[in-house]
Amino acid sequence: MPRRILIAKPGLDGHDRGAKVIARALRDAGCEVIYSGLHQTPEQIVETALQEDVAGIGLSVLSGAHMTLFPKVVELLVEREATDIVVFGGGIIPAVDIEALKKVGLAEIFTPGTPLADVVTWVNDHISER
Repeated sequence: MPRRILIAKPGLDGHDRGAKVIARALRDAGCEVIYSGLHQTPEQIVETALQEDVAGIGLSVLSGAHMTLFPKVVELLVEREATDIVVFGGGIIPAVDIEALKKVGLAEIFTPGTPLADVVTWVNDHISER
């Protein structure tokens, strides 16, 4: 059974080209990808992840709200006893924030310029098939 990955755009960020590029690359690599669309709340993202029985959630934020939105998704997964879902993120994220995000439960952070092959390899290495 292929890896099921939710790609989500939390918050008010209106730019989703990067998220769509990642979704397509993962789909082309054999993952089953669900794209939640723009303007999702952390609660909506977690609910979708649970309903779709995903193994991973990829979050994309370009608005600068990553330090609020990314940890909230992880917190809600803990509350729902779904810590087996691997959360990774990407977007315009300053290097100084990456370690802080990993400390609160993000498995990996990808920044602009990361080769798509590196993202696909990381997903294959860190997110299990369901």
